[in-house]
Amino acid sequence: MGKVYLTGAGPGDAELLTRKAFRLIQEADVIIYDRLVNTDLLKDTKSGCECIYVGKENKHHILPQDEINHLLYTKALEYACVVRLKGGDAVVFGRGGEEALFLASRGIAFEFVPGVTSAIAVPEMANIPITHRGKAVSFRVVTGYEAPEKGYAQLDWQSFIQDETIIFLMGLHQLKTICTQLMAVGKSKDYPIAVISRGTLEDEKVVVSTLGKIYEQAKDLPTPALIVVGEVVTIREILMGGS
Repeated sequence: MGKVYLTGAGPGDAELLTRKAFRLIQEADVIIYDRLVNTDLLKDTKSGCECIYVGKENKHHILPQDEINHLLYTKALEYACVVRLKGGDAVVFGRGGEEALFLASRGIAFEFVPGVTSAIAVPEMANIPITHRGKAVSFRVVTGYEAPEKGYAQLDWQSFIQDETIIFLMGLHQLKTICTQLMAVGKSKDYPIAVISRGTLEDEKVVVSTLGKIYEQAKDLPTPALIVVGEVVTIREILMGGS
């Protein structure tokens, strides 16, 4: 019986992979990977390594989550080193915790291998620090996807009234709703917001605007995309002007 490594692949740029994750990719007997994983990382696998794609896109899943869980279980019975490779960090909206619980309930050894989360890395590499003295002393990371009927928690929009940096992951398809809800709880239509598409990659696109205007400017950007709301967004213009 093998061990499953629930491994974060980082935000996209292959150079942002941790050394431990790189070693495990080289040692893996099988890699089960998601859509947001940079496939350049798979070039470092050993001969004979089985690579299985289980990526999820909006309204289209190669495998449902319960089947992914079962796949991890069966591959752990077959191989010594199973790497479950996920974009960003495995437990930041990556359902790594669910997979760990499934494996633990069946006596399968597992280990979390932290990855560089896109929630921090993507804004940072786009010259938007998520905290900054005089701008934001706190931040929160939330899902941009709401589906209470499927067990996803509904956001308490009233709690977003305070001034802090808000990072929405998986929120591009809900961009209009996000802006509408934030303005409804008191944020100005001129409040700063940025959408970063394909962050840390060569074809990255960044749109900086306001809550009142961003939807029309960014709605057609390719996914994955991350949304940053807060006064820290204004720092990008200064930094870009000085570069």
